[in-house]
Amino acid sequence: MEKPHALVVPYPAQGHVIPFMELSHCLMDHGFKITFVNTEFNHARVVAALPKMGGVQEQIRLVSIPDGMAPGEDRNDLGKQYGTMGWAVEVAVKMGIRAAAVWTVTVSFCALLFHIPKLIEDRIIDTDGFPTTQQMIKLSPTMPEFNTTQLVWLFVGDRDAQRSLFRYLHECTQAAKLANWLLCNSFYEIEPSACELVPNIRLIGPLLAGRRLGRLEGNFWPEDPTCLSWLDEQPPRSVVYIAFGSFTIFNRRQFHELALGLELSNRSFLWVVRPDLTDGPSDAYPDGFEARVAGRGRIVGWSPQQKCFNN
Repeated sequence: MEKPHALVVPYPAQGHVIPFMELSHCLMDHGFKITFVNTEFNHARVVAALPKMGGVQEQIRLVSIPDGMAPGEDRNDLGKQYGTMGWAVEVAVKMGIRAAAVWTVTVSFCALLFHIPKLIEDRIIDTDGFPTTQQMIKLSPTMPEFNTTQLVWLFVGDRDAQRSLFRYLHECTQAAKLANWLLCNSFYEIEPSACELVPNIRLIGPLLAGRRLGRLEGNFWPEDPTCLSWLDEQPPRSVVYIAFGSFTIFNRRQFHELALGLELSNRSFLWVVRPDLTDGPSDAYPDGFEARVAGRGRIVGWSPQQKCFNN
């Protein structure tokens, strides 16, 4: 009998590539052939991050597709480039291929997005995602209350940006509803009430990078392990961890405000500052900042995040 074949198409960001890679290995362990698709830009980063011996390429077929960007264009504007990844589900449905949508965050957030039509119908939010009034609501009697001013899309930029993010998230949800299965990188014990609100969901988490065989496939930047010994020297629950993923970009003013806020907090901190985190020079810290926080702050280009939280 021929092996089943899974075509795996992650959103082009590290927070999606890593759990999708771990899922691919789990499927492979159950007899699947895997073809893993990245954009050309991310494909090169993944291949460069593979272990020298026994790498993923011996087990999973890695392929790339054009990223659609001209040389010099900002590859961090992922929404502009790719829209939602729902197109992959839509193509599968049109071709009669069974499809699974993978949700890389919490079931609770998924439940919120699935309830958007109901929130609009009840006039809790308008069709652009903005609250009609400030109030406390529950998605179900067993879910925690939250304020309508705390909806996640309201924390991004101005109203135009918030409206765009709301529509983007709603489109993602509509595409996910077309899939045969909705797989979520979570587990029942931490959010049982939310699981009851999302139809056809399957919990497959946590999908952790390198959980088996010490694999590191998918990291886009070299990890700096020196922060681990520094963390071991700090008292329990004393360090603030700051990281903004693989494609967030700060302007100089935002970067300075964050740096000065960390300084004024008087707390020890571990801050991940990617080489391309700012839209200016990578050494654009406020004057004297690094010297003033040297005794309690640690700054790295990319951290071994799982090991940081396991220590």
